[in-house]
Amino acid sequence: MVKSCTIALAVLSIYAVDFAINAVQSSCRSLIVDTLPISKQQLGSAWASRMVAIGHLIGYGIGTIDLLKIFGTTFGDSQFKQLTFIAATFFIFSVCVTSWAVEERVLLSSRDADVKSGAVKMISKILKTTLHLPDRIQAICWVQFWAWIGWFPFLFYSTTWVGEVYFRYHPETNASESKDTLGDVGRVGSLSLVVFSIITFTGSVLLPFVVQSPDHDRRPFTPRPHKNLGPLVSTLNKYKPDLQTAWQFSHLLFAGAMCLAPFVRSLKMATILVSLCGIPWALACWAPFAFMGIEINRLTTPNTMLANGSSYRRLSNHSVDEFNSPAPSPTFLRLNHLDRDVDDSPPADSSTGETAGIYLGILNLFTTLPQFVGTFISMIVFSILEPGKSPELHEDGSQEDVQKAADGPNAIAVCLFVGALSAVGAAYATTRMKATTR
Repeated sequence: MVKSCTIALAVLSIYAVDFAINAVQSSCRSLIVDTLPISKQQLGSAWASRMVAIGHLIGYGIGTIDLLKIFGTTFGDSQFKQLTFIAATFFIFSVCVTSWAVEERVLLSSRDADVKSGAVKMISKILKTTLHLPDRIQAICWVQFWAWIGWFPFLFYSTTWVGEVYFRYHPETNASESKDTLGDVGRVGSLSLVVFSIITFTGSVLLPFVVQSPDHDRRPFTPRPHKNLGPLVSTLNKYKPDLQTAWQFSHLLFAGAMCLAPFVRSLKMATILVSLCGIPWALACWAPFAFMGIEINRLTTPNTMLANGSSYRRLSNHSVDEFNSPAPSPTFLRLNHLDRDVDDSPPADSSTGETAGIYLGILNLFTTLPQFVGTFISMIVFSILEPGKSPELHEDGSQEDVQKAADGPNAIAVCLFVGALSAVGAAYATTRMKATTR
């Protein structure tokens, strides 16, 4: 009974953490979209990708260290518990710093109905917006949906997969003799993900310089390099891929690497495949949000329409003083409500922080739903191929059981292979995205 409750609580905790991460990620991306102009959306998303890569590098680097030898049992009696404590602490600290440092635009409404609008009204607005997405945004969301069916098993199981490959296919290892088998698996897997993070960070830094920005045709100026470098720069610019092509290639690269997962029998090969996915991951953290930011900003008009049928205009500093606000803000937005029913307003005619949050929330929905699909697929695969415990990671597992498992298919590798097929679907969806008109 106690064991069943523990497992149920652990599963619920994973979904709670996943919910928190998705909520924070959507909010942070909304800040980028709402703050930067179209010309800097790619740069802002690239910097976000770099920060994510640095976080991965630090996290996986800590995972390779034996924390029990450093902290003892102060933060838990296992490697996993201590990693969880450290990650949660940094997560809370980062959210607090962002909340303290960022100053958002204040919306001043002349109608009390906006303040009293409830959750039902907001959910209805989100659903209506989801069903009437602009073509380009809808295309981006579908690419994200298929891509994340592939990314889910990789992000959840790659560490365990590398550890299983090490203990299952290397006879000299014996996981049953370890005092912390889960910790050893995590350390072996984290080492490969450190390389993955280094490649991700390198790609996040270099790729924006070799990939054309989606708005390169609309730049208000023409870059003029030094006359000695002019011919070289012009030649390189001719062969620069656009961001959509780079994103499509990243799906195919990820699919190619994960298609080989069922055939891996060595730690070295597993590490190489995981490391190769660093480049697609750099683009996965960058491309969809850059495209969304550009599309959302393109919806902006001089007199912007909010999703609830209201419009706003920017006030001067003198106008702000007239409100005698007790808490001055760098930017105030005055809501001017139109005399028409809210339900008659088109949901896609807005582009403020509110609208950025709605559209990025919908993108986040297309990122989260594949996780449920991936969980369902993984459940079926594990139930068929490995219904019990992995023998190489179980203290009662015999050498005969380990050899039997080594001769059969690896369930995690099969999940990664299924994810590769979905990545091919994402590449096809990217092709369809190219065909959509702006």
